[in-house]
Amino acid sequence: MKKVKISAVSYLNSKPMVHGIMKDPIMNSIDLALDHPADCAKKLLQGDVDLGLVPVAILPKMKEYHIVSDYCIGGDGPVHTVVIASDVPLHEIQTIYLDYQSRTSVMLCQILCRFFWNITPEFKPAYEGYHQEVIGGTTAAVVIGDRVFDIEHKYKFMIDLSDMWKKSTGEPFVFAAWVANKPLDSSFVDELNNALKDGCTHLDETIEIYQPLFPKVDIAKYFEEEIVYDMTEDMHRGLDLFLQYVHKIESE
Repeated sequence: MKKVKISAVSYLNSKPMVHGIMKDPIMNSIDLALDHPADCAKKLLQGDVDLGLVPVAILPKMKEYHIVSDYCIGGDGPVHTVVIASDVPLHEIQTIYLDYQSRTSVMLCQILCRFFWNITPEFKPAYEGYHQEVIGGTTAAVVIGDRVFDIEHKYKFMIDLSDMWKKSTGEPFVFAAWVANKPLDSSFVDELNNALKDGCTHLDETIEIYQPLFPKVDIAKYFEEEIVYDMTEDMHRGLDLFLQYVHKIESE
């Protein structure tokens, strides 16, 4: 039987789901790669994988897509690791460097600036190491993932984009979902969901593994209180609203 090729986000926030998969017999029927979000998206768009835990901003670019899982990476308030880092308040920012690792976070920043904050900063593409170099004065940057842990006490303002979306719209936010570029066998999807459920309902196992690797981070709080893993109806509604704003931005 041909193995299902999967690309999943490599950040800490995905580890409960990845742990659930890696200890499950489903590993015998998949080829699993762990990548930066942008690479997950690229692989799925190009057909290099069948399924990905991918940034949801790529959905409008796909000829065909299927959200196949009851689980995601989302937030219903602050998530800690998707921020604008700045030394000045929001309305004094003149330039924002946009993280090259996730289209969703970049698009969320642009939507908030345009439709909710009424600010028009200059957006610039970021590069490797930018989060340690460019931020200062009226120049800020979108920073996502584990790199936020390295800078969270370095700058005066850490503007949490998930929290700002929630305050602006009243809806939760989906950063990444399990998306297939073709129909998958229903029995495989059930097996995947069971593996993800196991990982997300036994967070203590993942906490025990990764807390020593991130000694300055309260991983229990991060997994249990900040990241939302259940792809509920509310999360779907927040995703639909986000995609409506993406369409507005991209149709101009």
